[in-house]
Amino acid sequence: MKGIRRLAQHLDISIGTVSRALNGRPDVNEETRRRVLEAATELGYVPNQSGRSLRQGTTNIIGFMMQTGTEITGQGDTFFMSVFDGVQAVFSRHQLDLVALLCSSEEDPSDYLRRVVARGFADGLILSATQRHDPRIEFLAERNIPFVTLGRSLTDAGRPWLDLDFEGMAQAAIDRLVARGHRRIAVTRPHDDVNLGYIFVDRCREALAAHGLALDEELIFRSTPNEAGGYQIARDLLALEDRPTAILLVNETIAVGFYQALSEAGVRPGRDIAVIGRYSPQAHFLSPPLTCFRLKLRELGIALAETLLSTMPAFKHHYPQALVNAVWPMELVEGESDALTLDAAG
Repeated sequence: MKGIRRLAQHLDISIGTVSRALNGRPDVNEETRRRVLEAATELGYVPNQSGRSLRQGTTNIIGFMMQTGTEITGQGDTFFMSVFDGVQAVFSRHQLDLVALLCSSEEDPSDYLRRVVARGFADGLILSATQRHDPRIEFLAERNIPFVTLGRSLTDAGRPWLDLDFEGMAQAAIDRLVARGHRRIAVTRPHDDVNLGYIFVDRCREALAAHGLALDEELIFRSTPNEAGGYQIARDLLALEDRPTAILLVNETIAVGFYQALSEAGVRPGRDIAVIGRYSPQAHFLSPPLTCFRLKLRELGIALAETLLSTMPAFKHHYPQALVNAVWPMELVEGESDALTLDAAG
């Protein structure tokens, strides 16, 4: 108690008020909470976490579950690092800490999650890579553990989710390519049962149908979400007798490998095939520049954190307007990779 007593004496308020302010209790006004947090930073106050956890039955840790391995994340995935930054920016307001829960690509995600929950070291969870049918969602809901998912699932337990606007991406890209004369358009999807693949392909199919076109099943390419996956997609596409004139790349990491395989075959994006993908830092170095969809990752992380905290009794009063069950917008950035335009008969 020495640290918290010193803090209370410095501010000339009670130890109980300081404790409640540090713990994010709703019965402390915002001005007092601000003073306490500023003084704690100024005086270098660090709470005894083990003691606090025993008293409160909480850990003040939030886990973010994701899968690892080059087949999952590629060689330079920056998506989650930017999201983490936004998440922790919110958690730091409440003296919470984000811990990445790294599930090996060789382990079943449900088994890994059961082990995490059994150890009880996280007060809430953020799940990523949601599957078409995802048993993790029911598992957490049945145990009343606070969580939010980055991605939708057909497994609906009435818990909040945020997802990228894959429907909007598919619709805008298909409309753009059809307007440029393309009729034979390929699309990509993840190699596994992650739900975004179903969402994306279904909307591509619907968008093409609205133009009187069909999505050829041989033009749906599955791949791992990494550079090698993109390379293999290009090799498979180039091997087709009747090649597509355009392609949509749903994952942000596959464009580099895709470009490399095209280059080796003497095929140039924007001249010989139209390519639309997702933005990544590596996209800056592609030639020609990739026409791509970009999103604000740090802001997405902030929204995820606020949505999760809005479900937790100790923090929900801070976030009455948090996003719930919403798609996150993506902005089209025009490059030169989809410059190829065909005539009406093309």
